[in-house]
Formats: sequence, C-alpha cells, structure tokens
Amino acid sequence: MTAPARPPHTLSVAPMMDWTDRHCRAFHRTLTRRTLLYTEMVTTGAILHGDRERHLGFGKAEHPVALQLGGSDPAALAECARIAQDWGYDEVNLNCGCPSDRVQSGSFGACLMGTPDVVARAVEAMRGATTLPVTVKHRIGIDDLDSYEHLTRFVGTVAQAGCETFIVHGRKAWLSGLSPKENREIPPLRYEVVRQLKADFPHLTVVLNGGVLTLEAAREHLRWADGVMIGRAAYQDPYILATADWDVFGEDVTPPTRREAIEAFLPYVAGQLEQGQPLNRMMKHTLGLFAGQPGARHWKRTLSEQGHRPGAGLDVLREALAGVPESVLDARPGVGEAQPA
Repeated sequence: MTAPARPPHTLSVAPMMDWTDRHCRAFHRTLTRRTLLYTEMVTTGAILHGDRERHLGFGKAEHPVALQLGGSDPAALAECARIAQDWGYDEVNLNCGCPSDRVQSGSFGACLMGTPDVVARAVEAMRGATTLPVTVKHRIGIDDLDSYEHLTRFVGTVAQAGCETFIVHGRKAWLSGLSPKENREIPPLRYEVVRQLKADFPHLTVVLNGGVLTLEAAREHLRWADGVMIGRAAYQDPYILATADWDVFGEDVTPPTRREAIEAFLPYVAGQLEQGQPLNRMMKHTLGLFAGQPGARHWKRTLSEQGHRPGAGLDVLREALAGVPESVLDARPGVGEAQPA
C-alpha cells in the first residue's frame, strides 16, 4: 500500500552557486521526481536588468522547482517574485544565509539576519506581489548575533510578515574571517537549536539544512523536522537521490539504475547540444554519479578531458560509459525498510 503523500519540502536539494543550474536540475530529475529542487541564488539586479532566459529559464520536467533570490530591497524583490510566478516557478525563496563578500557588499544574504525588520518588509512585499509560497533560508546566527533569543526574534518577526516556511542551516556564519567554504565547515552544527526552534514554533514549517549526507540521516531528522535539505552530498554523490521517492516520500516506485538515469538524461543533453550548449556544461553535474564504484575514474576522466572540446557530443558520453562495468551500470539500489511516519 502506498504511503500518504508527503509535501515537497520533505526533501530538497539546496541552492548552490555554480552547481544547481538548469542542467543539474534536469539530471537530478532523472533520479527523483518528488524532491524539491532550487535554482542557484539569482540577484534581483540580474533578473531586472539582465538576461532573464539565462537566469530564469527551466524545463517543465524540473517541477517542483523554486527560485532563490538574493536582495534586500522590498520593491525589487516584489517585482522579482511576480516575475517568478509568470515564469512558472513553484516557490520563491529569500537568501538570508550566504556569507560571501559579494553578498555582504550588496547588504543581503546572511547579513540580513541582523535586520529582521528589513526581511519582514521584504517578505510582506513579495507576498503582496505573488500567490506563490515565499520562504526564507537562513543560519542560526551571524557573528555575535548568535543567541537563541536573536534567532527567535528573527523568525518571529519574519513569520508575522506572512512567511510560513523557514529553511534553517544549523550553523552560524562568521561574516568576516571565514570564507564561504569555511563557513560551511568550521562553525559547529547545532541541530538541537533547529529542533528547539521547531518546538517553539510548531505552526511553522521548519526545514533542516547543513551536514546531512545520506537519506538515512534525513529520515532520522524527519522524526522532528518538517523537511530536510541536502546540499553538497546530493551534488558530489547524486545517486543518493535515486531512492528518495520511495524512502522519503513513500511512493511505490522502482528506483532507477545509473544506466537508466543516463539514458533518461540523453534527450535533454541532445537537445541542449543542438542549441549550442557545450557538452561539459551539462555533464559536469554527472561526474559523481559513480562515486565509490568501479569505473568512476574512467567516467570522470573521459568527460573532464574530452567534454570541453569543440564539437564534443554524445560519442564522448558513450566512451565514458564504456569504461564502467555492466554490473555497476545496471545495479538497482535497495530501499530502506523503515519509512518516516
């Protein structure tokens, strides 16, 4: 018997700069139909004054897909939220967690945690411009603003503006002294803070992000969290998503083999090649497909060395597949015996 349907936020793949572009999302869709996918962070300026097709274009197969925005001006964010709805996105997310210098210089990202009233005004403006869900992704604190009292003030203030879903990276961020990479690794994970936040705001949807490496770990967190967002693990070893529809969402489906995932990706790749996209721009997102498996080195080396060459096409992909054992290509993953209640 199929388990009751679970909401999209139950499992999602984090927005990651230079990684979760439309090619990456198209590939992830060959592995999971239900997992919520996010764009890279797109600034309001890029949308309002740049190439919208480049920044916003996506395929129908990517649904459910959310647009993550970077910005702090309520009017600009509201206009971008309206545009997101026009383009067919399923959600608009405001980035209040990125600690990069570029983001700080624009007074958005993680530094917005220091100004909850600004975030509240932005959320209110965005909600007034779209019927899409408006969500916020943030840290548990920044710099010396890392008390639980400050976190609850931030969430409470933004919730009063109408935000119902908070995606919480269980680390604080240091806005000076640490690089974005270091901010993903050095500040300790404090899941207990996020768990307490859910207990204190039971009416809100609280999604845990940070350091979740497996679906097994995700299922454990789903005993108390409304959802789990997986980041680098889903990119570096994307095949962990292959059992998500069964293991996490409870659907009675057969997980794809790695061969089936690549075959499902081929029409997309062929179509993009016809439009002039270089092969490596699409296939770089598949380099981790065989992580830890025989043939992984051949797969990565062939695609990396030949995929960037002018005119590289599907023959390169077939050559890369030829070095992977049949037993690896056709192995079908098992699924967890226990699913979250």
